[in-house]
Amino acid sequence: MSRRDRLWALIEPWLAAEGVELDDLEIVGSGRGHTVRVVVDTEDGVDLERLSDLSEGISRLLDTEPDLDDPYHLELTSPGLERKLTRRRHYEKSVGREVSVKVRRDAGTEVLKGLLTVVGDDTFAVNVGGDIHEVAYEAVTSARTVFRWESTPKPGKR
Repeated sequence: MSRRDRLWALIEPWLAAEGVELDDLEIVGSGRGHTVRVVVDTEDGVDLERLSDLSEGISRLLDTEPDLDDPYHLELTSPGLERKLTRRRHYEKSVGREVSVKVRRDAGTEVLKGLLTVVGDDTFAVNVGGDIHEVAYEAVTSARTVFRWESTPKPGKR
């Protein structure tokens, strides 16, 4: 079992008991001073006060983990407006949102930008200008949601 998997197994049940979903976990860097990045989410989102409380609890859990004897930095965050899609659950939570997906094809890489419409066991679908593209998860090199800031006209202007 990888270090990431061991930490996931340690943190996920504790977060579930707190009513929070472990959305993602990354270990960035190596050796002394690496970062353990924990992404959490709830149906209503997570505010800073809640993140602070969760951070204290996760720190206590990690302090008991022999796999983390070296100094580390804990980074606790929520998915944010634009988020990486790395697990099927990320895709499920993003149905109806705009996405950008890089797909490995025989002729190279293709980028699909459109609306995520359907998520299945092995594939998902992206509507790009009315054309539906079915994509296998295993063909994805990177994927993320896209946030568009729609500016509103100034008062009195059209």
